[in-house]
Amino acid sequence: MESLHSSSLQTPFFSSQSTVLSNKSVSNPRTISPLMHRVKSRFEPLRCTTSHSSETEAKPKETKLWGGRFEDSVTDIVEKFTESISFDKQLYKHDIMGSKAHASMLAEQGLISFSDRDSILKGLDEIERRIEAGEFVWRTDREDVHMNIEAALTDLVGEPAKKLHTARSRNDQVLTDFRLWCRDAIDRIISSIRHLQVALVKLALNNEGLIIPGYTHLQRAQPVLLQHLLLAYVEQLDRDAGRLLDCRARLNFCPLGACALAGTGLPIDRFMTSEALGFTAPMRNSIDAVSDRDFVLEFLSANSIIAVHLSRIGEEWVLWASEEFGFITPSDSVSTGSSIMPQKKNPDPMELVRGKSGRVIGDLVTLLTLCKGLPLAYNRDLQEDKEPTFDSVKTITGMLEVSAEFAQNITFNYKRIQKALPAGYLDATTLADYLGIPFRTSHDIVGRSVALCVSKNCQLQDLSLEDMRNLSPVFDNDVYEFLGVENAVKKFSSYGSTGFACVADQLDDWAAKLEINKSTCH
Repeated sequence: MESLHSSSLQTPFFSSQSTVLSNKSVSNPRTISPLMHRVKSRFEPLRCTTSHSSETEAKPKETKLWGGRFEDSVTDIVEKFTESISFDKQLYKHDIMGSKAHASMLAEQGLISFSDRDSILKGLDEIERRIEAGEFVWRTDREDVHMNIEAALTDLVGEPAKKLHTARSRNDQVLTDFRLWCRDAIDRIISSIRHLQVALVKLALNNEGLIIPGYTHLQRAQPVLLQHLLLAYVEQLDRDAGRLLDCRARLNFCPLGACALAGTGLPIDRFMTSEALGFTAPMRNSIDAVSDRDFVLEFLSANSIIAVHLSRIGEEWVLWASEEFGFITPSDSVSTGSSIMPQKKNPDPMELVRGKSGRVIGDLVTLLTLCKGLPLAYNRDLQEDKEPTFDSVKTITGMLEVSAEFAQNITFNYKRIQKALPAGYLDATTLADYLGIPFRTSHDIVGRSVALCVSKNCQLQDLSLEDMRNLSPVFDNDVYEFLGVENAVKKFSSYGSTGFACVADQLDDWAAKLEINKSTCH
């Protein structure tokens, strides 16, 4: 075969001299034969190598475990389209757990021998070892995690493995695996939530007494303690954890033994397998057990709410890190730069937290759309519930972890914040409370006081007593004890408010709940 780097191949095929063929040249085989010879000499050997290679000869396909009534095997395109092993193999540990519990129950009920049970358990242990050692070969032609493990078990232990699927369908098997997986995922996410809560409470403890502007409509509203604002995030995250715990309690029922949809006539003990796997009880309706994914919908809904909360934290911290606010400075370890602007220092992790929230919400919408038109009981559409769930869990876990990392690596700029505090008449509402007259009347008086300040280009505490008495005779010398952001914060006393004493109590409660040693936080 001619070398690909030979001089003949460096000449363009389609130069102006070689490609523009006249009618005369086309009709003359001698005229075009040199060109065709060059094409043939270049590509024909490649075709021969491919078409006659023994490596590409079709090999007989393994008979599917469900293939008894079929005369033909599925095509490669169908097999590739319908496989799920590429993503559901991460259920392997839970699939093995379920199979072990099922085999033990079958033996106790006399449906298989104890010797067969022992062979099955030993084989499953070996398969798990191989998977975790990276020695297990996942095969697409075996479709999914269940068939891969069962077929491998048959290869290992022979006939006993063929008895494992007694009184079990992949319908109840996959739901058992998936509920176990979701249960563990919820526990991991709750742990990540607690980690972020600890980081926020420690951040609050390290910034005692710092007053910042509180905003409504992104406009200056009232002064609040930074600690109070950080604890607002902690409260939101606590409800997020509560939703996950509620979801965990509802999903913790066992579908194993529901079989395809109608149960079984064999004398199985569903309570035994349920207890062995740590479920509360078996699911009461076999059709419901294999057909509904409301537990996943609830899980992804809870994740979506977490994502929204984290996105709001991300938005606030991105704003606060800007030159316009300048309230926080992220450390270099949680910042990135620009490929063109040398001066840039960007809070990218929190921007991505904000951005990835849309991905988590999208996972929920995908699953809602998937489930909305399915008749009872099981439908193959439900295979598509795994990838959005896996993605939601991976994404929300990453968002929680990086938010905690960011919280541990930011500094609040006291001077910049204090310089910004006087603007916005943050003490106006406290002044209205001071008057002690019908609120709508005091609201009007203070509004006119603010208008006077605007005309004088000053703050409320800069007004003279005479200026204020011209607006209302109620004003007296003690009014100045209510003016200024620090005095305003001191006046807050209602339960849950931003007053110094109230926030101190809240911090004590959270430090105790999260087992934080306050003495190490200053």
